[in-house]
Amino acid sequence: QVQLVESGGGLVQPGGSLRLSCAASGSGFSINAMGWYRQAPGKERELVASIDNKRTVYADSVKGRFTISRDNAKNTVYLQMNALKPEDTAVYYCNAEYNRGYLYDYWGQGTQVTVSS
Repeated sequence: QVQLVESGGGLVQPGGSLRLSCAASGSGFSINAMGWYRQAPGKERELVASIDNKRTVYADSVKGRFTISRDNAKNTVYLQMNALKPEDTAVYYCNAEYNRGYLYDYWGQGTQVTVSS
């Protein structure tokens, strides 16, 4: 029933910016945390940034360049990506952790981000 709908991926030049959005829908349960993960070809999926009701977490490689934010009224999480580098190229996945008496993770379909001149 839960759907995570992503937008904002695409091709950008080094030093440019993109903003990813992910809207969660289809559940009456509350969301504890939302986040963004990425996976490059041949690499493990890794956490980029996450946000809950208390704090944010960033991968060391994106600190100072990326900002995660959340609009609880819209069940939407954003990732503002600035000063993009070629090594940021990956498929980016949205994640939402739901409270159902227990914590349950849902994932978006993934969106391609390519940083190239």
